[in-house]
Amino acid sequence: MSVWSRIVELAARAFDPAGDEPAQPTNECAPDVNDVGFTAAVIGLAAKMAKADGVVSDTEMLAAARVFQPPPGEEVAFRRAFLLARQTVLGFESYARQIGRKYRARPCLLEDVLDGLFHIAAADGHVGPQEIEYLARVAELFGFSELEFRRIKASNLGADSDDPYAVLGLLPGVTFEEARHAWRRLVAENHPDQMAARGAPPQFVAIAAEKTAAINAAWAAIREEFSTPVAAD
Repeated sequence: MSVWSRIVELAARAFDPAGDEPAQPTNECAPDVNDVGFTAAVIGLAAKMAKADGVVSDTEMLAAARVFQPPPGEEVAFRRAFLLARQTVLGFESYARQIGRKYRARPCLLEDVLDGLFHIAAADGHVGPQEIEYLARVAELFGFSELEFRRIKASNLGADSDDPYAVLGLLPGVTFEEARHAWRRLVAENHPDQMAARGAPPQFVAIAAEKTAAINAAWAAIREEFSTPVAAD
């Protein structure tokens, strides 16, 4: 029996309190091996994400399948798990709280999940306020600060025209060196080669490439800001 088929059977027990013990580190950016509860919770979050704007489209379901990649031959089981998660009485906060509590010490894993949810939200060509509210609440339950969420949001959807600092997780007013240090750190963490080395599926590598481009564009805007002479009064 594959893990996807097991999810269908075990989803009802995915949030058993006995499963709340902190995970022992294996790969700092990966869930524990055969963590069915994690997989069920992520599918649940994806299904709730697709429903956040009131409509679950086939485009969003296909986006979820691309991001979380069921093995060949298990697409039907994935769809059943997705529909089950969408219909369960458990709210999305239960899913997010479960993952956040168990993997709080692996923020890069939690950010990967958020990146996937942003990808699903944008699959229909528009990310509305209800979806942003949903994503912000998931990020909060994952343990991310408001500033960290601004950075993740900006790196996935692009920074607001007046807020390239958000992409680097900074507030306006930082020094040039602080901005450069944040840029170098984020490029190192999000580089596609790093994602590929972690064994991430191609879709996540593509997301990492887009994030890295957004990070570099934000740094270019901030660098230009520092290099532009201030006009005399």
